[in-house]
Amino acid sequence: MLVSGAAHAYPVKGAPTLTHNKLYKEGALPKVSCKPAKGTTKSSTEKYVKKLVSCLNSAWKGVIDGFQPVRVVFKTDKESCASGMDIAGSFAEICGQTIQVRLASDWVKAKSDMNAFAAVTRVWSGVVQGQTGIGQAWWALEHDRSGDEVDEQTRRFYLQADCLAGASAKSLGRKVKDFKPLIAGMEPREYAGYKWNGKPTNRLYWTKKGYQAGRPGACNTWTASSAKVA
Repeated sequence: MLVSGAAHAYPVKGAPTLTHNKLYKEGALPKVSCKPAKGTTKSSTEKYVKKLVSCLNSAWKGVIDGFQPVRVVFKTDKESCASGMDIAGSFAEICGQTIQVRLASDWVKAKSDMNAFAAVTRVWSGVVQGQTGIGQAWWALEHDRSGDEVDEQTRRFYLQADCLAGASAKSLGRKVKDFKPLIAGMEPREYAGYKWNGKPTNRLYWTKKGYQAGRPGACNTWTASSAKVA
């Protein structure tokens, strides 16, 4: 559904695809038995990522109308198709209709799967936002010329992605007690200086909210107060 009429931040109004999306009425995501094993070789890490995406397909297929399963493509170059930046380590991103993953030694050699899990689960939120019309509606928003309004709209979008990642983690049975490492692994280090994600306290708030609720309805950042998306 396309956005019609004017839409403005503080909070967003006039954009029902964002503020009253059908997604928010869905119940808790189903419990998906997903325990992919990540070894310390490239091949085992590729299998891990493929299994994780398969689990996410299973978790969300009954929640999104017209859901299209997503596949993984592995790439070798460092350039991000989303940001145009060169990323030194491993990363996951949406390019076209696929999730593209670059594997480097940081994920491959790590005994813990935390960073790989966090990054793939977070990028999956973009799949949800894309297939429910949220991404398109966000791009269509009107905003002021000063930048304050568009900055807030951007934070609403990315904090929603954090929240949806939390819901995904709960669906897959991931036990999370400390959310800080999960959040830290969601994006490459090269993005650390950008402020599109909002304050650390708000990232923690939304990620925990999505995880504890386990349902996408907890992730309506578009009607939240400006303080909650600062």
